[in-house]
Amino acid sequence: MTELLTADDVVVRFHTKKGVVHAVDGVSLQVGEGEVLAVVGESGSGKTVLTRRLMGLVSGGRGTEVAGTVTFDGTNLTELSGNELTAFWGAEIALILQDPMTSLNPVKRIGAQITETILAHERVPKSEAHLRAVELLRSVGLSEPERRVRQYPHELSGGMRQRVTIAIALSCNPRLLLADEPTTALDVTVQAQILDLLADLQSRLQMAMLLVTHDLRVVRSRSDRIAVMYAGRIVETAPTPALFAEPRMPYTEALMNAVPPLAGPNHARLSVIPGRPPDLIDPPAGCKFSPRCPVAQDRCLTDEPPLRDAGSAEHRYRCWFPVGSPAWARARAHNIERGATAAGTPVTDEMVMA
Repeated sequence: MTELLTADDVVVRFHTKKGVVHAVDGVSLQVGEGEVLAVVGESGSGKTVLTRRLMGLVSGGRGTEVAGTVTFDGTNLTELSGNELTAFWGAEIALILQDPMTSLNPVKRIGAQITETILAHERVPKSEAHLRAVELLRSVGLSEPERRVRQYPHELSGGMRQRVTIAIALSCNPRLLLADEPTTALDVTVQAQILDLLADLQSRLQMAMLLVTHDLRVVRSRSDRIAVMYAGRIVETAPTPALFAEPRMPYTEALMNAVPPLAGPNHARLSVIPGRPPDLIDPPAGCKFSPRCPVAQDRCLTDEPPLRDAGSAEHRYRCWFPVGSPAWARARAHNIERGATAAGTPVTDEMVMA
């Protein structure tokens, strides 16, 4: 598969009064032509900051430190000026943000916001841009598109507004779509509709997509590969079937077990990940997940594991005691015997995640 977007050792740090926030800490990833890469992790893991850095919306200066390179189809985006980046936005790379109400201009009509992108990148008459705006709204499933183009964002529901943001993102047929938790502010039924719409459009238009979410259920049938982020780093990456069949990083397995089952007894107790994500101003030494990990050992508290192959270069993980290995079994048994995790929390059946 031909690589379209390549991120190499991307770093984003924010200098604050309390200290330096290591929001993205050396992330490398690739998105191929027509591929869907899902980036998964809890809130605060660095997913949104990474997405904005890939887009070029986060740059150095004014308390922000950046490093690493982002290359799009052979062009180093990190070396481009603001005006040069603008030429890529919309035409080559498009972004769908989490909240459509804040990403849309409240004082401009829907049609004007769609045609604005078209007219910025293509030399076409306003009448043609208007007709394309109507067709775009129809293509994303909005009823009465001729009327919707004359409305303002506050006149539409949340799901309708998100469909408008998708129409804007697709207005110039981008080759790469960055979808940053596009269903966060929507109810469950509308979430499924939007995700199905994105999957249909991606398949039909054969564009690449980077789908950011915290819900593994969202990406199981809608992605080709998954990259799991924790504390600003990628801790596991693999083709989607391989990741669900054999997760190696305990954090990945914990995310899977935290998903409520579709079948089973009512009011069953949910599995949770103990503790909370680390403070990115003062992250723990060693493995960043060690204070919450049920199999953490002394080595995990001092030595940070590198990304290493799990039998193939396509499946990589960051753990000293990978799930399912003999070392993992011994560490798990050791922690159960002493009755506590590395963080000092008593081990329960839920935390063991057997």
